[in-house]
Amino acid sequence: MYSSGNITKNTLAMVLAGGKGERLSPITIRRSKPSVPFGGKYKIIDFVLSNLFNSGIRRAYILTQYQAYSLNKHIKESWGKWTGLGEFYDTISPETSSMSEQWFRGTADAIYQTIRFIEASDAEQIAIFGGDHVYKMDVSQMFQYHRMNKADLTIAVLEVSPEEAKRFGIMKVDDDFRVKAFVEKPSEPCNIPGRKTCFASMGNYIFSRDKLIDLLHKGKKKFEDLDFGKHIIPLMLEAKDKVYAYSFYDNSIPGMEPHERGYWRDVGTLDTYYEANMDLISVTPQLNLYNYQWPILTNQGNLPPAKTVFDDEGRRGQNLDSLVCGGCVTSGSVVRRSILGPSCRVNSYARVEDSILFENVEIGRHAKIKKAIIDEGICIPEGMEIGYDLEEDRERGCLVTDSGIVVVTK
Repeated sequence: MYSSGNITKNTLAMVLAGGKGERLSPITIRRSKPSVPFGGKYKIIDFVLSNLFNSGIRRAYILTQYQAYSLNKHIKESWGKWTGLGEFYDTISPETSSMSEQWFRGTADAIYQTIRFIEASDAEQIAIFGGDHVYKMDVSQMFQYHRMNKADLTIAVLEVSPEEAKRFGIMKVDDDFRVKAFVEKPSEPCNIPGRKTCFASMGNYIFSRDKLIDLLHKGKKKFEDLDFGKHIIPLMLEAKDKVYAYSFYDNSIPGMEPHERGYWRDVGTLDTYYEANMDLISVTPQLNLYNYQWPILTNQGNLPPAKTVFDDEGRRGQNLDSLVCGGCVTSGSVVRRSILGPSCRVNSYARVEDSILFENVEIGRHAKIKKAIIDEGICIPEGMEIGYDLEEDRERGCLVTDSGIVVVTK
């Protein structure tokens, strides 16, 4: 529908969506990282699935594991209903037997445990993407690059500074971007030829199908915790297989503005998660949710429109510089620079500033909320203040980050 070509038709996608997201705790205690809300109405998983869908890839298995119920339900209720004949967006959890339950032990082990789905497909290439990052990407352009190079493996890469590079898997490449070496979190990362920057793996791969099947069988004989970065890529480089780096910065989607190029966020900590959400309410956010040529898709639900009520002096319902989802009522209160998830209610004389409210949150009368993340279904009592006295917030049992973000969970 939105793809630049039909190159993705013979493709099967495997999306790794089993992450615990431990650094996002406590908002990941009851949900996996890919099912964490983002931008009010979306889940983090919606970004990679939208990229695949908009790129013309309509056959995808989503590999879930940790706290999988809510994510499986989300996939079924939204993505499962948008596919046609022979197309699917389906979830797979770790296989169980009568003897034991075997959880995924590494990124490549997750694919190995579901290898029969790959072997049964007629796909020529397999896209293996992570399910817990926020970005937009036309995957068909990466496929064209993969085919042009007649590659066995193509790895999507970010261009990062040497200081940032110490947090990533870094590639040494030649002038044609063919990968010569791969090192996880190096103390002295190597630069891209002719540049002062480094190529860091995004954890997104395109494999030729037969090569992937062969590598998984060989690798599993050597490593129980089979991983792409630690095991599969080094095995390929040792065998002189054709491994190429694809620069994400070269990727372009329809309707993209220059300032959007290269946008990619891990949102792996509470601070980075908060900052990425707050960017969405700026005048010109780096991530544009209003580009209808490359929509981010999700389950819309049957909610009524957002509403403000009362227009009296001192009791005026206002949403200012904010994202407000369907079903929300701002009743004689003020919401500034905040994101309100579906079906939230902010009652009279309350004030919400610089905050993220998940679904179905209620703020009581005269309450004041500042720089907070409030988990779904929570009711803040009348008159309570959050974000003003951080020590008092800690005594209530709230988590407070080093930058002063207060996280309120059940």
